[in-house]
Amino acid sequence: MRRVVVGVSGTPGSLAALHRAAAEARVRDAQLWAVMAWQAPGGGLGSRGSCDAPVLARCRGAAVERLRRLLDLAFGAEPPGAALAGVTVRATPGAALVDAARGRDDLLVVGTGSRAPLRRLVRPSVARYCLAHAACPVLTVPPPPLQAELDAVRRRNLWHLPLDARELAP
Repeated sequence: MRRVVVGVSGTPGSLAALHRAAAEARVRDAQLWAVMAWQAPGGGLGSRGSCDAPVLARCRGAAVERLRRLLDLAFGAEPPGAALAGVTVRATPGAALVDAARGRDDLLVVGTGSRAPLRRLVRPSVARYCLAHAACPVLTVPPPPLQAELDAVRRRNLWHLPLDARELAP
């Protein structure tokens, strides 16, 4: 069966990608896979021996619960209109998504994430990784318009700039 695989992290961009993926799954009559990657405390996959089984089980459980909450937030009581599968994977986000969307008939949907230079330097782009490594088509979804406004507010708060009330009115 064809699948539409989408990365979910809880950011506004990933929720926009999730809604676009649901629309693509309906159009393609495909199964919708919402994938959330998680890592153990203290690092990535190289630190597998540093955590004991109960800690890993709690981390996995927290990731599953977070994914449930995000899917509930995204769709609420309205089903997405396609068969939905929530998947949590212990891996880096790019690798988890590329591995989940390994079929040629699959479609991988990812949000483009932040375009801020400092953030791109600190956190590698999942979308770029997926575009470079995926064996299936990749659809990148730009951030929602609200994201630009949120980023502007964060910058204003960072630099302690006063708020002009005229900016609040349309």
